[in-house]
Amino acid sequence: MGAAEAATGWRNPLRDKRDKRMPRIAGPCSVVIFGVTGDLARKKLMPAIYDLANRGLLPPTFALVGFARRDWADEDFSQVVRDAVKQHARTPFRQEVWDRLSEGIRFVQGTFDDEKAFEQLAETLNKLDAERGTGGNHAFYLSIPPKAFPQVLEQLSSTGLAKKAEGYWSRVVIEKPFGQDLKSAEELNAIVNNVFPESSVFRIDHYLGKETVQNILALRFANELFEPVWNSHYVDSVQITMAEDIGLGGRGGYYDGVGAARDVIQNHLLQLLALTAMEEPVSFSPDELQAEKIKVLSASTLAEPLDQTTSRGQYTAGWQGGERVVGLLEEEGFSQTSTTETFAAITVDVDTRRWAGVPFYLRTGKRLGRRVTEIALIFKRAPHLPFDATMTEELGQNALVIRVQPDEGITLRFGSKVPGNQMEVRDVSMDFSYGSAFAEESPEAYERLILDVLLGEPSLFPVNEEVELSWKILDPALDYWGSHGKPDPYESGGWGPDSAFEMLRRTGREWRRP
Repeated sequence: MGAAEAATGWRNPLRDKRDKRMPRIAGPCSVVIFGVTGDLARKKLMPAIYDLANRGLLPPTFALVGFARRDWADEDFSQVVRDAVKQHARTPFRQEVWDRLSEGIRFVQGTFDDEKAFEQLAETLNKLDAERGTGGNHAFYLSIPPKAFPQVLEQLSSTGLAKKAEGYWSRVVIEKPFGQDLKSAEELNAIVNNVFPESSVFRIDHYLGKETVQNILALRFANELFEPVWNSHYVDSVQITMAEDIGLGGRGGYYDGVGAARDVIQNHLLQLLALTAMEEPVSFSPDELQAEKIKVLSASTLAEPLDQTTSRGQYTAGWQGGERVVGLLEEEGFSQTSTTETFAAITVDVDTRRWAGVPFYLRTGKRLGRRVTEIALIFKRAPHLPFDATMTEELGQNALVIRVQPDEGITLRFGSKVPGNQMEVRDVSMDFSYGSAFAEESPEAYERLILDVLLGEPSLFPVNEEVELSWKILDPALDYWGSHGKPDPYESGGWGPDSAFEMLRRTGREWRRP
């Protein structure tokens, strides 16, 4: 308290407001992971929980419970967690942090149809509440195939773990895919909401936890520089790309029958579209952010005709990173007659006042030229160029590119005069990199999202309506592809099938080469 405050008894109200820059620490709670033997739990979830503890963002009494069929004691599971942490955690291993975390690690053996196992789970959580003070607050992470959701949810309901008394919370975390189409998504949402209210459901889209994705909001709404040109008056098209350079070796069981569109476009890319195209929210509260995203998705439809505005492909053998790689149909787990696409591209029209007439091109694929995720706003050409054609033959269109991964940052491409006696204009780039601009290391996406679950902060999690609207946009393409032969082949190491390039060339445009 300052001198004036001490003398008069008046308190500066700014002192009573929590500094928004300070990290929020989770309260007393426990996390139950179903599917602890899977890759996601081992490579992402367990390390993220340790990293949160290492950063001081979990309470000292935090508890972690694993549920699986393995015949493990608590000590066995603790060793599994320790091994995963040492191999995959981003922060240094500190024995004192591990000792504190390991005190709250428990394991329950059972199958999803074993009522006694779920009764034991309830008993274990009750003991943790009493012995460690976890406060009766429990988050259930379903790191399991979607077909197992109904059974686990029914067990959580019948044991009373899904319902909490006033002052306590019980939350469920669901990994994608959120259904296979609109109908299955609606059925899944109904099953989930029959057990947990929508306010207690957290659908994980790890892309929304990435720092650069969230910076879209800061870039647009904290800077007067960009928002005035963020519309159809200046933007010619928007390209959203998620490219991977890896194939599907060993993942045939999961991926066959799912494909690139369901795996990436329905969730990741349509969420990036919504953040890029949304109007300014009244505030950054969860309800306001979700409302603006829903408006954009409600106004979005696939451009037609679908034979010209969509493309799908399947990678064949080729060269990747100096190594000869096989095609999809030679990968383990895939049938020679598989029609699963490993590349998908669609054109989306956003019928709002801001974006009418601007095509949004979304593409994703495996075995492409490099691993990259980016959002590129391609601007219209200047209406008048007082230059000879030879002066600007190397000048392209201005572009603002938001790099989501792996080299997080923003690039602005514009024309500049080449040094010399003659007038020659060529593209140059102004580059901003998170790694070099900030000393702080960005938290890993799962760290942020798990902490938000424990805090009850739903801003970064899509709600029912967003999921169903995304399927409503994508379903016509899936139906069309399902009745029109096989995906087009493309060579590994390239940038997709010829049909994807024709998709843009019909309108005089080209895909960016990241």
